Amino acid sequence: MYPEIQLHIDGHWCKSASGQDLAVLNPATGERIGAVPHAGTADLERAAASAAKGFQRWSKVPAFERYKVMRKAADNLRARVDEIAAILTVEQGKPIAEAKMEVAAGADVIDWFAEEARRTYGRVIPPRAEGIYQLVIKEPVGPCAAFTPWNFPINQAVRKISAAIAAGCSVILKGPEETPGSCAGLVQAYLDAGLPPGVLQLVFGTPSEISEYLIPHPVIRKISFTGSTSVGKHLAMLAGQHMKRATMELGGHAPAIVFDDADIDVAVKILSGQKFRNAGQVCTSPTRFLVQEKAYDQFVSKFTAAASGIKVGDGMDPGTHMGPLAHERRLDAMERFVSDAVQNGAKVQTGGRRVGNKGYFFEPTVLTDVPLTARIMNEEPFGPLAPITRFKDFDEVVGEANRLPYGLAAFAYTRSARTAAAIGAAVESGMVSINHNGLALPEVPFGGVKDSGYGSEGGSEAIESYLNTKFVSQA
Repeated sequence: MYPEIQLHIDGHWCKSASGQDLAVLNPATGERIGAVPHAGTADLERAAASAAKGFQRWSKVPAFERYKVMRKAADNLRARVDEIAAILTVEQGKPIAEAKMEVAAGADVIDWFAEEARRTYGRVIPPRAEGIYQLVIKEPVGPCAAFTPWNFPINQAVRKISAAIAAGCSVILKGPEETPGSCAGLVQAYLDAGLPPGVLQLVFGTPSEISEYLIPHPVIRKISFTGSTSVGKHLAMLAGQHMKRATMELGGHAPAIVFDDADIDVAVKILSGQKFRNAGQVCTSPTRFLVQEKAYDQFVSKFTAAASGIKVGDGMDPGTHMGPLAHERRLDAMERFVSDAVQNGAKVQTGGRRVGNKGYFFEPTVLTDVPLTARIMNEEPFGPLAPITRFKDFDEVVGEANRLPYGLAAFAYTRSARTAAAIGAAVESGMVSINHNGLALPEVPFGGVKDSGYGSEGGSEAIESYLNTKFVSQA
C-alpha cells in the first residue's frame, strides 16, 4: 500500500491549508498510486516560524546529544530498508536492489555526519601580547531551506538534513513531488529518533513558489539546492540578493575517457554499470564516452554487448537491471536526443526506442560517431544514452573534456600512472575517478565547479557551510 502523504510542520503531520494536491504516478505503469499535498503561503509561513523556534532549541543542544539522536535515526533507517525501498521503487522506478542500496547508504551518511557533529572544532590563535586569548568558535548558521530532486529522494535529502542538524541548524526540506513517500519515510526516521519539534519540516508544492517564498524569508539563513543548472542559477541569484549562504549541486556532462592502454574489460564493466544505473538519471553519470583510436572498436563492441544484455522492466521484479524513466517527459527527451544525433550523422549500435506502450521504459542506447554538433554532446541527457566518440591524443581529449561549462564528475581509464596523474590534474571537474568508481561516499567531498555549482555535500567540507566562524578576542 502506498502511504498517505502529508506535510510535516511544527512536529505534526498535516494536510495543506488549501487542501490542494497532485497525483503521484508509478512510472512502471503510468497509473496513479497516491497524492501529494501542495504547501501554500500559509503552510510555508508556519514552517518558517516553526524552524525559527526549532533552531533556538536545537542550537543549544550539546553536540554529543545531537550525535546520539542522529545515530538512532540511522538505526531507524536501517531497520526500515525494505519498507522504504519498496515505496521508493514504486514511485521512482529504480530496481529494488538499487533502492535498498540507496536507503542503506542513507543510514551511513547520517552516521558520518553524527560523528562530524562532535568535531566542529574551533581553535586558539597565539596572541601578540600577554594576557590575550584569541578564540575561533564555530556556531550554527541558522534555519536552512533544502531543495531536493526526484532521482535520489533519500540520497540527496539525507545529506542536506544530516549536515544541517549535525551543525545545530533547523531545516525546511522541500521534498520532490514525484517521489514524496520515500522522502517522508526518511523524515520519520529522524522524528522517531527524538528530534524535537521544529527542527525538521517537510513540505511539497510548486517548486518556484516555495523557493521564491522561503529564500527571501528573514528566518532562512542558508539554502542548499540539487537540480538543474538553469534553476540553480536562478536560486543562487535570489540567494545573493538576500545575502543568503548557498550550496549548489547542479547538472553535469561527465566525460569518460578511455585510453589505448586501459583494461577495456574493467572499463566496460564499471562504465556500463554507472551509465545505466537508475536509467541514467544520475548527475554524475558518464555522459560523453571519449575513447582513444586503437581501443575504440574493441570498447564499442564490448560496451554495446553489455548494454544489449541489460534487462529492462518493473523495478519490483528482482530480475530487472534497469527500471523505467521517472516520467513521460523524460521519454520525450530521450527520443529527441536520439533523433537529433542520427540526423547529425551518428549511428545507433543498440537501443534508441521506447519499450512498450505502458510505463516510461526506454532501451539502453549506444550511439557511435557522434559529432560535436549533436545536442547530446552539449546538453546533459539524464537518461540511458551513451554517445561514444574517438580521440587521437592527450591534448585533444583534455580539450574536449573541458570544452563544456560543466564540471561535476569525470572518469578516466589507463594503465599508465603518469597518464592517470596528468589527466587527474588536467580535467576541470570537482570530482575525478580513475580506473574505478570512487565517488559519493559519505566521507569524501561531493560537488562541482563551473556551471555544475559550488560547495560540497560530502566529507568534512560539507558541514562547514552550515557553520558561522566567530572570532573572540579577550583580555
